[in-house]
Amino acid sequence: MLRRKPKALRGPRRGTTRKPAARGKERPRRAVFLDRDGVLNDLEYNDEEGQIGSPLSVRQLRVAPHAGEAVRKIKELGYLAVLVSNQPGVAKRQLTLAEFARMGVALRRGLAEGGGTLDGEYYCLHHPDALVARYKEDCACRKPKPGLLLRAAREMRVEMEGSFFVGDALADVKAGRAAGCRTILLGHVTSFLAKMIEAEGAEPDYVVHSLREVPELLRSLQ
Repeated sequence: MLRRKPKALRGPRRGTTRKPAARGKERPRRAVFLDRDGVLNDLEYNDEEGQIGSPLSVRQLRVAPHAGEAVRKIKELGYLAVLVSNQPGVAKRQLTLAEFARMGVALRRGLAEGGGTLDGEYYCLHHPDALVARYKEDCACRKPKPGLLLRAAREMRVEMEGSFFVGDALADVKAGRAAGCRTILLGHVTSFLAKMIEAEGAEPDYVVHSLREVPELLRSLQ
């Protein structure tokens, strides 16, 4: 299933998703929701915007070291691994929908090299200042709003109380908290970050340096 093109690339109204086929009634499950850029793959310097941000082509996309291994270990602990990410590049005409889909294939291949597979992929393609009219929307699925997380939880029968959201930005922390799961922020605690956390009211439950440390953290909490 995850080797095929995302079906939800056909429309923007509810974000983009790759979800598993319905399996009938199941017990609620735990998940580790994962942001994409800065978590599963490295960030890239954007010449157009003059800042570090999302890669905008297959050529730029580099799967983070040990990301596949970390995803594999997360799943071995009994969690689903679900990608949840804002990706407004298509809306800003920075890349095509076809290139976006090819990047998804490259990401899955890169993770698979470390034994990692994703159970679902959910993307928000919208942006309030989009240049493409169909994606210009102040939607409920764009983080820090929790809509995309809640949709993923509903469709994948995930119990949020026992789940985690891993991200590298305070928008991820806000979305995770609003959705009712615990949050793990990737990064280094500095005085500047501490001030930002306090100013935005976005204190994560845990802070670790990289995705590689997440499985051990989860194991220690069981």
